[in-house]
Amino acid sequence: MEAISFSFIIPVYNRPNEIKELLESFCLLEGDYTYEIVIVEDGSTETSEAIVNTYRQKLNLSYYYKPNSGPGDSRNFGMQKANGDYFIILDSDVILPPQYLREVKTFLDKTYYDCFGGPDAAHSSFSNLQKAINFAMTSFITTGGIRGGDKQLEDFQPRSFNMGLSKKAFLDSGGFGKIHPGEDPDLSLRLQKLGHKTVLIKGAYVFHKRRISWSKFYKQVYKFGKVRPIINQWHPNSKSLVYWFPTFFSLGLLVSIVLFIFNVKWPIYLYGLYFFIAFVMALFSTINFIVAIEAVFAIIIQFFGYGYGFLKSTYNLVVLRKQPKEAFPDLFF
Repeated sequence: MEAISFSFIIPVYNRPNEIKELLESFCLLEGDYTYEIVIVEDGSTETSEAIVNTYRQKLNLSYYYKPNSGPGDSRNFGMQKANGDYFIILDSDVILPPQYLREVKTFLDKTYYDCFGGPDAAHSSFSNLQKAINFAMTSFITTGGIRGGDKQLEDFQPRSFNMGLSKKAFLDSGGFGKIHPGEDPDLSLRLQKLGHKTVLIKGAYVFHKRRISWSKFYKQVYKFGKVRPIINQWHPNSKSLVYWFPTFFSLGLLVSIVLFIFNVKWPIYLYGLYFFIAFVMALFSTINFIVAIEAVFAIIIQFFGYGYGFLKSTYNLVVLRKQPKEAFPDLFF
């Protein structure tokens, strides 16, 4: 097998400070590897071009500015411009650990896959809120646990904040679709239908900042919930009762509160036990009391936001029989 040539594809929208942190982490990567970085400015009014120019002497960089058309289309644009035969797609709000590329290359040299995903973690420099949200999104007791699994998982559905894709897989599939969020599981499932295997590389994690306020976090998980029934409709084999869990959890919590008012206490005690376990796990994970408290709130927001979005989308698609673009035009570019 010929040596893999890597191209990092990074869309960015009005986040020059994040690009600076990400490029700085590239400078600290371990190993003598040849790669290029393709940055695609997606119609930003606050561009990162000046930041990019300061790193041109240190890194092999290409910078493109294009009209705003969404992250999926920007990734496709970057892959079309790239020179490598394997694309690694990152969000602008991640930081690479020094061993990242070594982990990817070692894994692919040993067992080649046309598509991979990696977990995410919280960097020590992140705020308490970011660490709490990271716990909610990655812990195995919440909906995001699969990203931090203990095994290399085949048929994993990578997320585009940390996703690898071969040039062949890109050409076969046509790349990302016009929906956002949800463009990454859609692409993963289309690749699997085309016979391309996907996998989770546990060691290829990134530090992912995610959202920096409760309201932005709620909007994000709410959109995730709206998107999943659409993905299930496009890819019926991907349906699972697991996706209903946040909805049932949220409705059950509301019912438990009502029952508590009428002196039926055991349901709310069960929820209290769950949140206590989550608090203890977050405390041991982060060694930070404030983060552990905020992690419980993050889990509640995660379940209610995702659960409500999932229920609303299911109602529109199944009961009202609306087409996805008709029901949720805000999700499509």
